[in-house]
Amino acid sequence: MNIQTLFAIQKKLNDRIMAEHQLVESDLFQEQLLAFLVEIGELANETRCFKYWSRKGASEQKVILEEYVDGVHFLLTIGLALSYTDVKVNDTASANQGMLTERFLTVMKLTHQLEAIKDIDTYNELFEAYIALGMALGFTMAEIEQAYLEKNKVNHQRQDEGY
Repeated sequence: MNIQTLFAIQKKLNDRIMAEHQLVESDLFQEQLLAFLVEIGELANETRCFKYWSRKGASEQKVILEEYVDGVHFLLTIGLALSYTDVKVNDTASANQGMLTERFLTVMKLTHQLEAIKDIDTYNELFEAYIALGMALGFTMAEIEQAYLEKNKVNHQRQDEGY
């Protein structure tokens, strides 16, 4: 996965949204963090990993992957907002599925921590935790990148349609 390419692609989408919605001078960092947290919640809901009271299984992997890359969009956006784009992606993270709830909670905790201290080490740790979550969900780096690129096209189409 070429993370620098993804940051560049995300920047184009962000710049377009900011211009078309007259938000160029706006500080949207808190909105971006909240959007990321909402996407994490939507992803957790699709995995159903925390729903100990339910017998219903997780959504299809395709649905889970789409929700996951929605989070990637906001994670990249947060990095761009903080000018933290020199991220090293660890693609050898453990893929232990038995710890999904813990992984979700770690990503949420690090997101809250980033809001408070906004340092590059916390962002890198958050990025790595989110990648590890994706791998624990069964996705390869190539699948994540391809799904991100496809969803980015959809997001541009939505802007074309006045979303």
